[in-house]
Amino acid sequence: MIDMIEKEDSIISEEEAAQYDRQIRLWGLDAQKRLRGSRVLLVGLRGLGAEVAKNLILAGVKGLTLLDHDQVTEESCRAQFLIPVSAQGQNRAQASLERAQYLNPMVEVKADTDRVEDKPDEFFLQFDAVCLTGCSRDLMVRVDQLCSQNNIKVFCGDVFGYHGYMFSDLGLEHNYVEEKPKVVKPKKEESNDNDMPKAKKPKVDPNETTMIKKTASFCCFKDALEVDWTSEKARSSLKRTPVDYFLLHVVLKFRTDKGRDPDPECFAEDSTLLRQIRDDVLEAMSLNSELLPHDFVSYCFSEMAPVCAVVGGVLGQEVVKALSQRDAPHRNFFFFDGMKGSGVVDYFGPN
Repeated sequence: MIDMIEKEDSIISEEEAAQYDRQIRLWGLDAQKRLRGSRVLLVGLRGLGAEVAKNLILAGVKGLTLLDHDQVTEESCRAQFLIPVSAQGQNRAQASLERAQYLNPMVEVKADTDRVEDKPDEFFLQFDAVCLTGCSRDLMVRVDQLCSQNNIKVFCGDVFGYHGYMFSDLGLEHNYVEEKPKVVKPKKEESNDNDMPKAKKPKVDPNETTMIKKTASFCCFKDALEVDWTSEKARSSLKRTPVDYFLLHVVLKFRTDKGRDPDPECFAEDSTLLRQIRDDVLEAMSLNSELLPHDFVSYCFSEMAPVCAVVGGVLGQEVVKALSQRDAPHRNFFFFDGMKGSGVVDYFGPN
């Protein structure tokens, strides 16, 4: 039997029931109550972070903390609709607060202007889910390991030009339910031939559904990035592996080395460095550098607003599904390629 999470303060008021009527009809009262009892930390208020914030606030979590220490720049305003044009020079989280709160007054929205790297471990333990956007690899590994030890759900995401990804770690045992059409067993009918019963196939009743309890297992972010590509199993799946997985490695290494993302104003210099990092990263994996075409650098600068919308929609949806324990989660990566206009879900990690 799967034990569903219940929150002490997750009672839905009449006002909330009216506000969330459509959602309650969609995924049920119990799921909305779990969502309404959850607190989420969102790190990074660039374009992707704004999309995730919007989706979580409208879905009706109990509380959302927006954490970002950076200042508003012209670049950060291009894909960030929560920040007023007049807010340049202000803190991004603080500048996003008013419009974010206006989306749904029933959600407690807070702004935190500290550096996430300076936060002690205890800070993260007050949340039910932590969503990291635009963060370094070391920070994501640290927070993920801490949260997985304390049964806190972790999500990571980013947008690099026309490309974007999201990752989820819901723990070794994530319980959820799926709604399926009810299968009706037919009654046996007598046959005229020796009075033997006729065999009839079960039928699906489109008017009735049943809730199926399921469990999924996830690995940590560190393990998902450290695939052994020399193994026969990994090699055999290489042709089916989205190249965005390797692009993620390259951009994270760039961020670690330079302390920033590729800058359009330094396109020539950063493109050369990105190609060098690609060669080094794929060589360390014992893979051919041609897995990432030479022109990949043309499509991974800045944040594209439409890509933020797609990836932010998926990422927000996955947080909602995980907290409400409703429907099968993406396990464990989602990659979106804006050049192709398509996305793919794939699993990386042990087994």
